[in-house]
Amino acid sequence: MMKRALWQGLVAGAVGGLVMTLGEKAEQRLTGRPDSHVPARVLERLTGMPERPGAQPPAVNLGMHYGQAAALGVLRSVMAHSGLRGPLSSAKFAVVRLTNDQILENATGVGAPPATWPRRELVVDLAHKAVYAFVTGLVADALAARNGPGPGQRHAAVRPGRHAGVGPIRRKDAHGRGR
Repeated sequence: MMKRALWQGLVAGAVGGLVMTLGEKAEQRLTGRPDSHVPARVLERLTGMPERPGAQPPAVNLGMHYGQAAALGVLRSVMAHSGLRGPLSSAKFAVVRLTNDQILENATGVGAPPATWPRRELVVDLAHKAVYAFVTGLVADALAARNGPGPGQRHAAVRPGRHAGVGPIRRKDAHGRGR
């Protein structure tokens, strides 16, 4: 499962990152908002690369932007393979994506806590990260579904509905179809 989750997550995260970027570019054309160089500055600080004032190298910015999107896609793929699929799981994942950004940005001193941001910037960031999370989730869920239900889904199928006291499925049934 983990090998599949790795490659499928990288694909799902890259697709989510691409769709998020396209949405950001469309929003920037409409609003006039300039490019953010926060991803590049975070990567520069994490790796000890030299920083420069003003605009950062596009390759560094895109490397962090897509690298982070692909890497986090692996987590969403693990969720999907475990049986955590659908919009609710993608909403949970959106929180993880936002938290990841905030940890890296705040730990490096590049960003400040979102509660201090202008509301408009906060809304824009939340919207773009939600697009990423839901697109990544759609792709991850579709790829994982090709292998059938995940262990959590098989457990839930033992007694459909909301019930307490349903024991775990047998170990040999947890990964199904010889996986």
